[in-house]
Amino acid sequence: MAPARPSDDLQVTPAVLIPAAALAWRFSRSSGPGGQNVNTTDSRVELVFDLAASQALPPLLQARALRRLEGTLVDGAIVIAASEHRSQWQNRVAAQRRLVALLQEAIKPPPPPRRPTKPTRGSQERRLAAKKQRGAIKGQRQARPQLPED
Repeated sequence: MAPARPSDDLQVTPAVLIPAAALAWRFSRSSGPGGQNVNTTDSRVELVFDLAASQALPPLLQARALRRLEGTLVDGAIVIAASEHRSQWQNRVAAQRRLVALLQEAIKPPPPPRRPTKPTRGSQERRLAAKKQRGAIKGQRQARPQLPED
């Protein structure tokens, strides 16, 4: 793993900053287009952030993120792989953006609880009237048996 540079601190929210020391980078050869360049450069990037051991997030936000991301964590760490670009630098930027977006979504406060409501009487009547009209239209399509004439 390559050490992170000091300028690589990630600003997740105005109050949450992930220091570069908390990020671990791994580089490997990428598959896909690139010609002979692919065979020689380590353009694939893996960004590892140990969420469970990190002190960068306040305990409440850390617990919320661990709970919401528990299906995607690998031993308490977030692992993001980026190989869509031919340049290692662009893949690093893409991985950082994905990590920030993932953490922002994970630490968002839960939505307010839904207040149960009842449909209004007018909406119920309109719904039933529309159902009756639709049933009448379908009833007109049915073939009526002919009564024998006397």
